[in-house]
Amino acid sequence: MKQKKVIIALSGGTDSSVAAALLKRAGADELRSSSRFANARVFDLIGVFMKLADFPQFRENKKRAERVAKILGIPFLVLDLRKEFKKRIIGRFLKEYKLGKTPNPCVFCNKKIKFGLLLEKALALGANFIATGHYARLKRKRSGVCLLKGKDKEKDQSYFLWRLNQKQLKHILFPVGDYTKEQVRSLAKKFKLPVLKIPESQEICFIRNNINNFLKRNLKNKPGKIITKEGKIVGEHGGLWFYTIGQRKGIKLPGGPYWVLDKHLKKNLLIVTKNENDLFKKELLVKNINWILGKEPKLPLKIKAKIRYRHQPALSTITKELKAKTYKVVFKKPQRAITPGQSVVFYRDKELLGGGIIC
Repeated sequence: MKQKKVIIALSGGTDSSVAAALLKRAGADELRSSSRFANARVFDLIGVFMKLADFPQFRENKKRAERVAKILGIPFLVLDLRKEFKKRIIGRFLKEYKLGKTPNPCVFCNKKIKFGLLLEKALALGANFIATGHYARLKRKRSGVCLLKGKDKEKDQSYFLWRLNQKQLKHILFPVGDYTKEQVRSLAKKFKLPVLKIPESQEICFIRNNINNFLKRNLKNKPGKIITKEGKIVGEHGGLWFYTIGQRKGIKLPGGPYWVLDKHLKKNLLIVTKNENDLFKKELLVKNINWILGKEPKLPLKIKAKIRYRHQPALSTITKELKAKTYKVVFKKPQRAITPGQSVVFYRDKELLGGGIIC
């Protein structure tokens, strides 16, 4: 059988390390039950570490990834993407915050870096696939490659992958998508990989301490007034980018608690409320929608929409706005703290249909 050349993104963490080990052992008992690997028993595997920054944790991750590659007996390469990562991911992240939004950098990193630049380089090297340690699954049909939730409901990462397209998905493998985190840890122990004692990776890899310190270092403070929804001035803020919709901690106003209700960028106003029920909205507008199968489904469409990573998918209906490039999502029940800049992702059962950016 002809070997399939695979570039595995080794981050130095448990999930990508086990993904590499599973590919190395493809055809063994661990993979025989997985239909995605039924016709691919041998992979020509190359481990790649993406150098995204010079932080100490990245250097430690690189050393660990190199050790994993050595244990598995596969070639190991380092891909220096610091310049691209700073411009395309960190730069965009800061730009969105400056506009008063709350972006999710992992969504854009997956599209532009992991399944963008890495895939381009992999195909240039003659690879058939790239693989990562994401908890997600793929199902190949005549209509295209469907993106499904990972088996582990708590670790499912399909939410971060809504911007992927068919050209990318046909070259992707998610080896740990059919496993739970506990099973992955057991496999790491079985394969004797040096990753069992490392902590879970944080969501935003380039923020070392907390997000406000990062923003203070990179964005100029722009103080302004804090007002209630009725227009009463109740305090002063240090910059709108330090706050997000639904936030309670850090507002530092007497007579609270207060919650962040909205932000008025042009007037530099932070709008707060003492009534948490004000945070619940029944609809939102979406832009920059991507449909996984490459074509828009028949609308209106009843779906389950997820407005942030840890949000429970909620019953809703999506329709297209007339004479606009936006879509409207109307929820069966009001949702708390719908936040501009965040991703809203659409599911039908376990299948991710697409997603967009909340306006």
